[in-house]
Amino acid sequence: MYSDINFELLAEIVQRVSKQPYKDFVQQRIFKPLGMKDTMYLPPASLRARIAPTEKCTDTGWPCPDTAIMRGIVHDPTARRMGGVAGHAGLFSTADDLSKFCQMLLNGGALATARVLSPLTVSRMTSPATPAGEANVRGLGWDIDSSYSANRGELLPLGSFGHTGFTGTSLWLDPTTGTYIVFLSNRVHPDGKGDVTPLRAKVASIVASTLTNVTPALANRVAWSQRTFDSQTPAVAVPASQPVLTGIDVLAASNFAPLKDLRVGLLTNHTGRAKNGQSTIDLLFKAPGVKLTALFSPEHGIRGILDAAVPAEKDDATGLPIYSLYGDETHRRPTDATLANVDAIVIDLQDVGVRFYTYATTVAYVLEEAAPRRKKVFVLDRPNPIGGVAIEGPALDATATSFVGYFAGMPIRHGMTLGELAKLFNAEKKIGADLTVIAMKNWRRDEYYDETGLAWINPSPNMRNLYAATLYPGVGMIEYANVSVGRGTDTPFEQIGAPWINGPALSDALNARKLPGLRFYPVTFMPTTAKFPNELCQGVFIVITDRTLVRSARLGAELAAALIKMSPKDFSMDLNLKLIGSAADIARLKAGDDPAAIAASWSGAEARWRLLRAKYLLY
Repeated sequence: MYSDINFELLAEIVQRVSKQPYKDFVQQRIFKPLGMKDTMYLPPASLRARIAPTEKCTDTGWPCPDTAIMRGIVHDPTARRMGGVAGHAGLFSTADDLSKFCQMLLNGGALATARVLSPLTVSRMTSPATPAGEANVRGLGWDIDSSYSANRGELLPLGSFGHTGFTGTSLWLDPTTGTYIVFLSNRVHPDGKGDVTPLRAKVASIVASTLTNVTPALANRVAWSQRTFDSQTPAVAVPASQPVLTGIDVLAASNFAPLKDLRVGLLTNHTGRAKNGQSTIDLLFKAPGVKLTALFSPEHGIRGILDAAVPAEKDDATGLPIYSLYGDETHRRPTDATLANVDAIVIDLQDVGVRFYTYATTVAYVLEEAAPRRKKVFVLDRPNPIGGVAIEGPALDATATSFVGYFAGMPIRHGMTLGELAKLFNAEKKIGADLTVIAMKNWRRDEYYDETGLAWINPSPNMRNLYAATLYPGVGMIEYANVSVGRGTDTPFEQIGAPWINGPALSDALNARKLPGLRFYPVTFMPTTAKFPNELCQGVFIVITDRTLVRSARLGAELAAALIKMSPKDFSMDLNLKLIGSAADIARLKAGDDPAAIAASWSGAEARWRLLRAKYLLY
């Protein structure tokens, strides 16, 4: 655990062992040998003009007799009471000096001819020192992988290390690439309420993205260290060419050992298939030592073809009952009756990586019902088809949670697999279910579905290809409004339209926005179902020119903004609250705010989600 008290005690030990004041010891043994000329405790008044002010002093202790803005005085009140010199706070420095300190650490404790630490000391203090099973991994005095590690950014690998300061300062160092980032900001001025967490993460990601001296071999090691980092086990590189094995393949390879002697209920649909094409239903029905007793179906039914309430039925092949978990609000959860003959619930569903896709909520409801009944839950994991890296979109308001938005604070594009989401829901909502995730093998977070080698099976009737899945976070954001998103056509989620839309004008307006990775052209289509059946609709078709550049949630904001501007009386924006999830963003769109600025405002929520999800990632 991080503790100010332990750092205070450490400084006292240094004083007693060295028989000199702590500030003199570090000056003589660390700062002076490294040439850190502007690093000190108790800076003189002559340097005050170079020191950033913090906030008003609300403490009458030394040396703060009034409520003046503090400048050149340590911000931490405990350190002030200790005379301004403490092991946990009070040090003033500059970016140039801290660069020397970082170089010393990356050089194994030495800079030029000055050695202040031994190589093994540096290695020991920057290696994991927390016990196995502790989600927040720290070294001795250093953060490695914790809920405070946002200043690592998205690209620097696990195995790097750093530290943050309360007032908005941080260091992050990566021995693998030889990179260090010194971030000195002043978030507490003037009222102590600033937040630089998202900015620190962006800065680190930008720095890492500019590195050009990283060889392919090194990049491969970095990428795989992200996946396989463990406080007990060193990272092992796995060739990217190995085929992805989903949870059912891994379970079958173990001869279904985790399910031995259990009566199993299976929540699945047509996407539950092994790599050889066998259905999960058939595999579990025939598995030795496993008794499959019931089937459960999510939205769209066990065969994934329904776009309405799913009825209870019987499976022809096995004779097992199929209990529907998709109907009105009173029929979306397993019950005492449907779980009476079940010891464990196995889940095998292909999710699409978007908050309002209902499979995630169905999994959460299963966890909630399984926990008090002491039923085990196994999630057979599958890839996020649009990758597990990108996070985008507004956070879900707590007042907007629903069947299409289970977890408050979750962005639209969440960047997690269904197994990872199950872990997050179970822990963060304190559900307490006996949950086991059967993880995939060989899946990389940066892979889209077409890179996995797995056959595409429509997760739902209108999710017919990876183009639709990539656009779905944005196009789906406005689906509850009076527009067609292509349901009832050959290309759902790749086009939008309505009888009242001027297609060429909308196309021109969207192309003028120059959205990265996207182009638009006007179309006319006639849906056969859903919105405007058998009515002629004008609209736009959306072309992906580079999926790595597409910000699909930004696309949703741009579509909404254009429709509001062109047809404010026709477009029913308020109907989209549960999908967009943010009442404030809907108000901004209706007020005519720039959708690019609205999308930029999501960065704080995106960074908070990135921190929250970190401890639940499996790959």
